[in-house]
Amino acid sequence: MRNIVVITLSSILVAFAYNFLLIPHEILSGGLSGIAIMLGIITPLNTGVINLLLNLPLLIIGVLKLGKRFIGYTILSVVVLSASLYIIPIHKATQDPILASLFGGVIVGLGMGMIFRAAGSSGGFDIIAMLLSRKRDFPLGTLISAMNGIVVAISGFVFSWDAALLTLVSIYATGKVVDTIHTSHIKLTLMIITSKGEEVKQQLLKRLHRGVTIMDAKGAYSGEGRKVLITVITRYQLAEVKGMIKETDAKAFVNILQTTEVIGMFDRGVK
Repeated sequence: MRNIVVITLSSILVAFAYNFLLIPHEILSGGLSGIAIMLGIITPLNTGVINLLLNLPLLIIGVLKLGKRFIGYTILSVVVLSASLYIIPIHKATQDPILASLFGGVIVGLGMGMIFRAAGSSGGFDIIAMLLSRKRDFPLGTLISAMNGIVVAISGFVFSWDAALLTLVSIYATGKVVDTIHTSHIKLTLMIITSKGEEVKQQLLKRLHRGVTIMDAKGAYSGEGRKVLITVITRYQLAEVKGMIKETDAKAFVNILQTTEVIGMFDRGVK
């Protein structure tokens, strides 16, 4: 319930940033939402309706390919964001496009960062990147940056190159805030010390496409036997994994390390 409330309120916050700061100045956001904003400006259709239509096929694929909890929260975010964009009137909160771009990006990043922390996403390019990363070990950050670059280029050709540069500022600010709230590293190493090693292992193998290494250990104070599970995950999986560990063994000790580079088979599904 807490995650549902956070995702709902955060999605509404993102919609306010779009309709009060970005859209009035023809500034796009990153991802599929940026394309929805552009089409909403140049066509009679509402941005919220376009955002929902663009995300619909990706959500259907996500239901089949990605985790049910993750895609369920993502569907909630997309629906709430689209409905909010439709309901909230477009209002120019500031006359300065630079301020609109900067603060719009910050607010969007705040909302999206909270959505990520609640184990969801805002849909669009995040789903595309995650689907591609399941096939090969593509760096998700690079994929999303490349797709956002396309949005910036489109903005320059459709509106103006001033608008494209402001869009770039908005996307950059959003990314920085998301990284601050969520995590700034694409891959993370988890060291899980638990008395329920087999149960935690089964959950990790069931929910993730990642290998798991298991070692025996013993508590220095208690003398009781423990299992140490080591695995590497992407930042998008962190909230889901934390929730899963808490459900399986609430007393587990988890150390989360920043991973600079992974050499070898990262994805269990890639041979």
